[in-house]
Amino acid sequence: MVKEKRIKSKSLPGLRTEPEFAQQLVDLARVTRVVKGGKRLSFRACIVIGNHKGEVGTGIAKGMDVSIAVEKAVRKANKNLIKIPIINDTIPHWVKAKYGAAKVLLRPASKGHGIVAGGAARTVLLLTGIKNITAKILGSKNKINNVQATLKALEMLKLKE
Repeated sequence: MVKEKRIKSKSLPGLRTEPEFAQQLVDLARVTRVVKGGKRLSFRACIVIGNHKGEVGTGIAKGMDVSIAVEKAVRKANKNLIKIPIINDTIPHWVKAKYGAAKVLLRPASKGHGIVAGGAARTVLLLTGIKNITAKILGSKNKINNVQATLKALEMLKLKE
C-alpha cells in the first residue's frame, strides 16, 4: 500500500489523507506459463514510486489480475526505497550505470534546464524530485532494465564530505 500522511482539515479533523508517495506504472505485460492443461495467463506490473523529495523505489510483481499485480508491485516498491542526494535541484556529479544490457548516463544540469530524459529513466527522475538533469539511455530498450539501471546510477551518487 502507499504510505499516507495525515493533513489537517478544519471540517473533519484527521479523516482526510493524502498519499505521501506518487506512483507511476512503467510497464504492464500479459505473461503466459505453459502447464499440463494448457496456458496459464497472468499479468506483470512494474511500478515506480517517489515522494518528489529525493526518495524513489521500484517494484515488479505478477498477479492473476492487473489490480493484484499493481498492488503487489507497490508493496515491493515501498520496501526498495532509496534516498538520493539533491543539490540545487540537480545531482552532484556525472554517473554511469549498467544493469543487464541497459546502460544509463546521468549528468547534472544548470537551473532552468529541466529534465531531458527519455522513456523509463524520465519516469524515475520525475518521481525523485530532481528538476534539472540530462539522462541518456544507452544499449537496451527494455523498460524494466532501464528503470533498474537508472536506480543503480542514482544509488552511486555521493556528496562531497
